[in-house]
Amino acid sequence: MAASNPSVFLLTVNGQIEGANGLEEGISQIACKSRHSTHKLIWNFPLETTFKSTNPSGWPQLVVSVYGPDVFGNDVVRGYGATHIPFTPGRHTRTIPMFVPEPTWRLQKFTSWLLGRRPEYTDPKVVAQGEGREVTRVRSQGFVTASFQIMTKDMKKLGYDTGLDTQSASNWSTDEQL
Repeated sequence: MAASNPSVFLLTVNGQIEGANGLEEGISQIACKSRHSTHKLIWNFPLETTFKSTNPSGWPQLVVSVYGPDVFGNDVVRGYGATHIPFTPGRHTRTIPMFVPEPTWRLQKFTSWLLGRRPEYTDPKVVAQGEGREVTRVRSQGFVTASFQIMTKDMKKLGYDTGLDTQSASNWSTDEQL
């Protein structure tokens, strides 16, 4: 028998990292530019996860790191980006701005190009938080598109506004507009 006063809520995410604009090539999932579009990469990389929580504060983020070959064939960072996972039921699309760290001196820029070692973050958590990044010089590097289909359970019972007036008979909420 289900408890009438839940202590946690559930959030299920189904979606995909659809593709990127402005990036040349990527190795997150191997892709090359389409012959029909010079600036679009298509990945359709599936995402599926379920979260159990008591509070959406500090909500998880999707962190994307894209790598690709340079002129010498070395894998170098092509972009970093992050977005919070939506916690309202329904279909959501996010356009994630991508950026790359830049050397601060011209000599560093030349030697990093020559040696095939561009600046990159050693900890991907840096991308998801603002702390410590304010002193990093970065350059915009295109966009990645991600889509999410969100279902929730017991958020409204815990007092969170999900944007819905009613829940489905199974207590899982979706807000898909057909």
